[in-house]
Amino acid sequence: MAVLSISNAHLAFGHVPLLDGASFSLEMGERVGLIGRNGTGKSSLLKVLAQIEKLDDGLLQLQQGLTSVYVPQEPLLRPEATIFDVVSEGVAEAKALRERYEIHDPNDDLEWVGERIEHIGGWTWEQRVDETLQRLGLDGSRLVGSLSGGLKKRVALGRALVAQPDVLLLDEPTNHLDLDAITWLEGLLNDFKGSLLLITHDRAFLDNVANRIVELDRGQLRGYPGNFAAFTAAKAYELENEALFNARFDKLLAQEEVWIRKGVEARRTRSVARIQRLEAMRLAHAARRDVQGKAKLDIDTGAASGKIVAELENVSKSYGDRVIVRDFTATILRGDKVGLVGSNGAGKTTLLKMILGELAPDSGEVRQGSRLTVAYFDQMRDTLNLDATLADTISPGSEWIEIGTQKKHVKSYLGDFLFSPARANSPVKSLSGGERNRLLLARLFARPANVLVLDEPTNDLDIETLELLEELLADYDGTVFLVSHDRRFLDNVVTSTIVNEGDGRWREYEGGVQDWLIQSKRAAALAAKSAPAAAPAPAPVAAAAPAPVVANKKKLSYKEQRELDELPAKVAALEAEQKQLHALLGGTELYSQGAARIAEVTDRAAQIDDELLGLMERWEVLEAK
Repeated sequence: MAVLSISNAHLAFGHVPLLDGASFSLEMGERVGLIGRNGTGKSSLLKVLAQIEKLDDGLLQLQQGLTSVYVPQEPLLRPEATIFDVVSEGVAEAKALRERYEIHDPNDDLEWVGERIEHIGGWTWEQRVDETLQRLGLDGSRLVGSLSGGLKKRVALGRALVAQPDVLLLDEPTNHLDLDAITWLEGLLNDFKGSLLLITHDRAFLDNVANRIVELDRGQLRGYPGNFAAFTAAKAYELENEALFNARFDKLLAQEEVWIRKGVEARRTRSVARIQRLEAMRLAHAARRDVQGKAKLDIDTGAASGKIVAELENVSKSYGDRVIVRDFTATILRGDKVGLVGSNGAGKTTLLKMILGELAPDSGEVRQGSRLTVAYFDQMRDTLNLDATLADTISPGSEWIEIGTQKKHVKSYLGDFLFSPARANSPVKSLSGGERNRLLLARLFARPANVLVLDEPTNDLDIETLELLEELLADYDGTVFLVSHDRRFLDNVVTSTIVNEGDGRWREYEGGVQDWLIQSKRAAALAAKSAPAAAPAPAPVAAAAPAPVVANKKKLSYKEQRELDELPAKVAALEAEQKQLHALLGGTELYSQGAARIAEVTDRAAQIDDELLGLMERWEVLEAK
């Protein structure tokens, strides 16, 4: 049963329609991920469903008595208020009605007020707020103005959840959240009993939360059952068929155009029906909205740096009593792609500045490599002049730009990043968040650099541009430092991950986030297994017994020695199979092979984890002998 729906919806800003006769319905209990290119109108659609904006034409229908809450990308919160007060805004009706009831105004309909309070659970609104704050891990007495971006997003989510709405509308809920907070949010939304419609470009988040994907593409809304992985396979097949149909259509149209232009003799025998069909084909071709081209990204690497980019030995850094980095040692080589993972405020930026020589450690030694040329991507977009034009942002004072040995006109270069020539002289402030990120990437890649520092580059970028950026960074010859909470993006780009493990301790793991999680889980299991059990209290004895003779270690039997010799090959074979299965799960081909095959691969991947853990435990037992 649909709780809300739109039909034949039309909405336009300027000459391009965002919704062009689109239809959509949200069923009870559904968790729908809304995706699409930057600027296609996803946020506008969410505002229409939240009744903040209106359609130009079409019908919006809501179930009677439906309650919905909309959480925007950048929620407006009162900085001078406490967290408790802001979250309490979600139960504003309950607060107002209870105050009205407690006044005991004889002219008021107190019976109706009491019934309404009972209906919305208003007698215990303070308890609801306290429970919500506890679930979100928030201190209700803190001022909102002192919070980080991630905590402010939690407060906004708390304000929405305490209202206990039937429908939750979320616009980029994972922005500014760290990995732990994103995992927490996944659990929270999966436990949510109402219907959910969210905009996000975090593919792993979509896979774990959504049970249907809806794509806003060229003014139309198309639904795909399942999570993002299932959508990817279905969409690829759909686009292939669309391209084939359009190619056949265009070929037929070209043939008919040749026919209509034939000489006088041919015109005498022309079929009226054929002419009418040609006119209809011309109209259909003019009205067709083709797939928008992809961004074309290219980086000018410049001169290569030295082989060693940075060496850190027992580096430590503190601010007051707080230790940010404690005894960290690492070597970064040319071509390494390093991800930095940690909670908000853990000190990722501090560690990065020490690696690049911009901040001196309190103790330890940092040695810089030679010929380093560093380019930065700033997540806060503070480096953009909002009043400057797009062209001046890319190439101030010149119409041309040089990328390596290639010279390009600035309008052509902006076109590679999906900015039309007409927008080259538009101010930066006219761009959306995703478009500003794309502009920052355009400026970053226009400058020669052999070290790229990307601080949350994935925020607001659409999925297609994200995938293209992944390919570009994978092929980049220089060194990359990547701060991101997008698990899929990190897994597809980085060669190693530096992780904050608390108390200022950082550790480098080979591979991406999934590799780190597997390695850390395996290490924790081995540590727990090898930890000695608590020894029982010794029983009192009458007289001191002579000390027992310690037996020498037993030698391994032939069978055990052979088993120990074969273990490394078995572990290597399992890890190779595991890598192959993860590649299958991360790709699209698997999801076109049916549910049985998907389940088989998923089960085998989980089984390998258990087998590896068993082999590692057996290895340890045999070596201990």
